[in-house]
Amino acid sequence: MTTQTSQTAVPENLDLDQINEQLKDATPQQVIQWACETFGDSCVLTSSFGIKSAVMLHLCSQVKPDIKVIAIDTGYLLPETYRFANQMTKLLNLDVRWYSPRISTGHIEALHGELWKNDDDESYNTYFDYTKGEPMQRALKELGVKAWIAGLGAKQTKFRSTLRRVELQNGIFKIHPILPWGSKEKYYYLKEHSLPEHPLHDQGYATVGDWHSSRPVTADDGNERDTRFGGKRQECGLHLPKDQNEDASRNSSGL
Repeated sequence: MTTQTSQTAVPENLDLDQINEQLKDATPQQVIQWACETFGDSCVLTSSFGIKSAVMLHLCSQVKPDIKVIAIDTGYLLPETYRFANQMTKLLNLDVRWYSPRISTGHIEALHGELWKNDDDESYNTYFDYTKGEPMQRALKELGVKAWIAGLGAKQTKFRSTLRRVELQNGIFKIHPILPWGSKEKYYYLKEHSLPEHPLHDQGYATVGDWHSSRPVTADDGNERDTRFGGKRQECGLHLPKDQNEDASRNSSGL
């Protein structure tokens, strides 16, 4: 079933407990349907065009073909990611809105050096703010986003295991259609719908982000997210609430 929505009056007082009880056993398609019917064109999908990103891109495009897809180009993405994004955009006829840092990667490095090589929180937070945080906030504001659909899974990190299908974060409703799914469910969905995986999957990558903070899985990794940021941080920061616990959450060894 597809949804074509434009101007939808967003309810002022949504009862999150009631909504999550209602959607507790819903399929991903039903969660997306609810989000699109509730928020209309102010509901968007974000995508990293990562290893199994085709799952969420396909799910959302089947429910709402014209849904806006926000993608952040940090300037450090791997060449394979750009090519995969182009492939998926053509395959599903996606409306992708790319957002980049306001200043170039060369400019950032001239001011701060290669921040990703440092272990301290200040360097990481500065890098995040330049390459992901500010572009995402600009996208959310310019597109008038009220609800943000993301392909987070409860099994991915400690923080994500605490999430519900619908949350209110920093004034925006976060929607998590495939929260209960693990790698197996995503794999079968891709196979069922003949969807491609990111090309680096065949080189041993289970998750992929910037070139300098992603690597293939090894026998020593306890979690696929251990392959990100040298195993020191498993959250890029985009999905964390902006509160006093943010730095602790990013830096938690359990994430």
